[in-house]
Amino acid sequence: MEDILQRFANTDEDPVAPWVALVDRLRPRHSTQIDKATENLRTLTHCLARRPELLAQVRAALMQLFAERKQVSLYVSSGLLPSTGFFTETANRISHRLLPEVRDTSYLKDLLSIVFHRSDDEIWVNGVSDEVWLDLIAVLVGDEQPMAEEDAGPLPPAVGEILESLRVLSYHVSAIGLDPELVRIDPNLEEYESPFLAQNAELLVYIDHYSDWWATPGALVTDDLHLTVMLGQCDEVLQRVRKRATKLGTSLTLTFKLERLRQHLDRIDELVSMLNELRKRRMLADVAPRAVRLFKTLVWAECRKNNLTDYWSQNVEILSLRMTESASKTGEKYITSTRSEYFGILRSAMLGGVIIALMSGMKLVLGAQGMAPLNAALAFCLNYGLGFTLIHILGGTVATKQPAMTANAIAASIGEARGSTRDLEALADLIARTVRSQLAAILGNLGTAIPMAILVGTAIHHATGAHFVDPDKAHHLLAEIDPRSGALFFAAVAGVCLFLSGLIAGYYDNLCAYYRIPERLLQLRWPRHLFGEARMQRIAGYVENNLGALAGNFFFGFLLGGTTALGMLFGLPLDIRHIAFSSAYLGYASAALDFALSWQAAMLGLSGVLLIGLVNLVVSFTLTLTVAMRARRISFAQGRSLGRMLLQRLARRPQDFLLPPLRNTAAPLGEPPPNG
Repeated sequence: MEDILQRFANTDEDPVAPWVALVDRLRPRHSTQIDKATENLRTLTHCLARRPELLAQVRAALMQLFAERKQVSLYVSSGLLPSTGFFTETANRISHRLLPEVRDTSYLKDLLSIVFHRSDDEIWVNGVSDEVWLDLIAVLVGDEQPMAEEDAGPLPPAVGEILESLRVLSYHVSAIGLDPELVRIDPNLEEYESPFLAQNAELLVYIDHYSDWWATPGALVTDDLHLTVMLGQCDEVLQRVRKRATKLGTSLTLTFKLERLRQHLDRIDELVSMLNELRKRRMLADVAPRAVRLFKTLVWAECRKNNLTDYWSQNVEILSLRMTESASKTGEKYITSTRSEYFGILRSAMLGGVIIALMSGMKLVLGAQGMAPLNAALAFCLNYGLGFTLIHILGGTVATKQPAMTANAIAASIGEARGSTRDLEALADLIARTVRSQLAAILGNLGTAIPMAILVGTAIHHATGAHFVDPDKAHHLLAEIDPRSGALFFAAVAGVCLFLSGLIAGYYDNLCAYYRIPERLLQLRWPRHLFGEARMQRIAGYVENNLGALAGNFFFGFLLGGTTALGMLFGLPLDIRHIAFSSAYLGYASAALDFALSWQAAMLGLSGVLLIGLVNLVVSFTLTLTVAMRARRISFAQGRSLGRMLLQRLARRPQDFLLPPLRNTAAPLGEPPPNG
C-alpha cells in the first residue's frame, strides 16, 4: 500500500496511473467480498493517518485532480439518460460494448471510468458502508476550520463546476418539460406558466447569488425557497403526467423522456442540497455524507453505463404498467362475486367449449389435407386465431385466458394493501373468488368440449359410415395427452404463450388509447355515411373496449400454431398442449375407438387433461403476476400470513372456493362477466 502511495509524489509519472493502481489495490478478488474491500479501505485510512508525508502527497494529488479536470459532464450525463432516444441509445450501448469509446482523461467522467475499470466495481464500492468512506474523507480533509465571512475568496473550481452543472441541467429540464409528448398528456402546460421554465429562471438567480456570496465578503445569503417550490411543482407535473399516461396511453418515447426528466430533477436536488450544506461553514466535512452517496451513484453509473438490462428495465416500466393496468381492469370481469355472475361465467365458458370442440375438429381436418409445412402452419394459426376471436365476439370464455387477466387484478390489489389484517382478509377473499371463477370456467369448457367432440365424431360416423378420426390417429391423440410423456412441458410452453397474449392485449389497449383510435375512426367520412352516426359511435366504442382482447386472442392463436411450426423448422422439441383442445381430442378419440377405452386409459387421459390445464394456469398466472408486481414496484412481504389465512379459510369454509354465497356479502369487484 505504501509503495503505491509513494507514486503520487513522482512528477514524471502519468498522474492517472497512481489512482488506477490504488483502486486495484483496494479492489477485492471478487466484487462480492465486501468485508475484504472494507478491510482494504481501512488499511488505506490507517496508513494515511500514520504517515503525514504520504497524506500530504495524496491530498495534493486529489486537489490537483479537481482543479485540472473538467467535471460538468460527470454531473450532467453520468447516470442520466441522454437525449438520443430509446432505440438510438440501445444501439450506442451495444456498439460501445463491442468497440469501447475513446476516453479523455481531461474529463473527470472518463477518468472515473478508467480508475474503476471493471464492470463489477460498483458492487464493492456501494457495498462498503458510508461510515468507512467518511473515515477516509475525514483523514484526507484533516483539521478543517470554518471560514469566516470576511475571509471570502475566489470560488473554488470544484464548486464552480457544480454551479455550471446546475445551469446545464436546468436547461435540459426546461427543454424536456416543453416537449410535445408531455404537452399532449397534460395540456395545462400550454395554458399556464410552465414550472419547467420558472425553475430555470429561479435556478439561474440562485447560481448568480451563490457565486457572489462566496466571493464577496459580507454579501447577503439568498435562500432557495422559491427554487425549492419550483422544483416541487416540476415533480408534481411529472407525477401527474405519469398517472395520466397510464390512462391515455404511453410509448417508449414518452417513457424515455419521463425517466430522463425524473433523473435530471433528482440530480438538481442532490447538487443544490450539497451546495446548501457547504454554505453553512464552507467546510468539506459538512457535505461529506452527500458526497459519498453521490460518489457511489456516479461509480455505479459509470460501471453500468453500457448495461442493456438496466436500461431496458427502467424504460419499459411505465409501458408494462399501462399494459398490466388495462389487463387488471379486464381481469376484474373474470372474478365473480354473486351467484348470477358465477353462472354467467359458467354459461360463457360452455359456449367457449362448444366452439373449441369445433376448432379442434377443424384442426384435425386441416392436418389430414397433406399441405406443405408452411401452408399447414399458417392454416393452424388462422384456425386458432380466428376461433379464439370468434369466442370473444360471441361472448364466450376460454378458461386459460383468465389467469393472464386475473393475476393483474390481484397484483393491483396487493399494491393497494398495506399489510393490515383487514387488507389481507380482503385479498384472501379476492383469491377465493378468483379460484371459484376459474373452476367455473374450466368446468364450462371441459363440460361441453368433451361431449361436443363425442357428438361430432358420432354424428359423422352415423352419417358417413366412417369414423371422423381413424383408430391410429385416436391412439396418437391419447398419447399426446399422456402425462407420462412430454405433455406437461408442452403445457408449460402453452402457458408462456398465454402470458404473452396477455401482454399483447395490454399493448393494443395502450396503442388504442395512445393513438386515440376510436376518435380517429369517427373522423372517417365514408363509414359514417355507410353505417350512420349512431352505429359508428357503437363501433368506435366497441373498438375502444375490445381492441386489445381481439388482438390478444388472434395473436394467441398464432403463438400456439407458430410454436409447433418453429419446432418443426428447427428440429426442436417444441409443441403446445392446451387443456381445452386436449379435452376435445379425448372426446374425438373416445368416439373413434367406439368407447372401448379401458377405465385405466380413460382415467389416464382425463388426468392428463387436468394436469395440462393446471400447468397452463400456473405458468401463465405466475409469469403475469411477476410482471405486474414488478411494473408496480411492489413486493409482498406478508405472503406467509396470506397463505396461512387461505388454508384456514379452506379448512373452515371450503365452499367459498367452489361456489359464491347465496347472498353477496362482498362488494363486487367489477362488471358482470366476461368476454373471453
